[in-house]
Amino acid sequence: MIAFKSKPGLVAYLTCGDANLDVSREVIIAAIDAGADVIELGVPFSDPLADGPIIQRASQRAVEAGVTLDDVLRVAADVHRARPNAGLIIFSYFNPILHYGVKKFCEQAHRAGVDGALITDLTLEEAGEYRALMKAHQLATIFLAAPTSTDERLRRIAEASQGFIYAVSRTGVTGPGRGGENKNDAVQLVKRLRKFSKLPIAVGFGISSAADFRSVDAFADAAVVGSAIVGLIEKSAKSGASAGETAALVSKWITELRRPETAGEQVAASRARV
Repeated sequence: MIAFKSKPGLVAYLTCGDANLDVSREVIIAAIDAGADVIELGVPFSDPLADGPIIQRASQRAVEAGVTLDDVLRVAADVHRARPNAGLIIFSYFNPILHYGVKKFCEQAHRAGVDGALITDLTLEEAGEYRALMKAHQLATIFLAAPTSTDERLRRIAEASQGFIYAVSRTGVTGPGRGGENKNDAVQLVKRLRKFSKLPIAVGFGISSAADFRSVDAFADAAVVGSAIVGLIEKSAKSGASAGETAALVSKWITELRRPETAGEQVAASRARV
């Protein structure tokens, strides 16, 4: 179920199968228990052009390990059984889904308890059959909105979206960015989207601290955190940590992210450095 239980809501991304599927399962459960409202299960892809180096490396590791879309859906089913109230979104490029079969994907995603999908490189103009099949299987279609889009395109994205709208604060790849400049772009983009939709809007602008996260509360409904979590998993794997240890590390990070007092401390520390 796609719902943000607190404000701001938290959408947490990870690449399934990095470092392995057991790690992914434990990290997802830990992230939900620590306060993530929605999990984006990243499907490994050999050519992730829209992703920055952290997620690219994770995707490459998972591809080399042989992780498939079937594996991602099995992880989703396991998580749905364990935490049925958590929102689960498949996050993918279109190629793996096209190769798998769009109808088969919708059938299997619905069966696994998935709530929807976000396809990074599927445009509105090409999404007619996909949207119809998703609707037929009670799955939400989630689209990206970019600051370079015209108001007319934002209106069409808003009308086509279900669940929530993912507002990206910049063009280019994912990952840590330009801080305040990214946030300003995100604020303006959300204002524009509000004219066309009452759906929740989740924003991503290189969020990597509690202060970044809490700042979203002033202008959007939820924050998307991806590269920071994937980076923690990568660091943990390099240290030889177990699945449980990696999950505990991510849990601690999300718990700190959600603590208002932590955000305040980080804001104060940031001002002191200026």
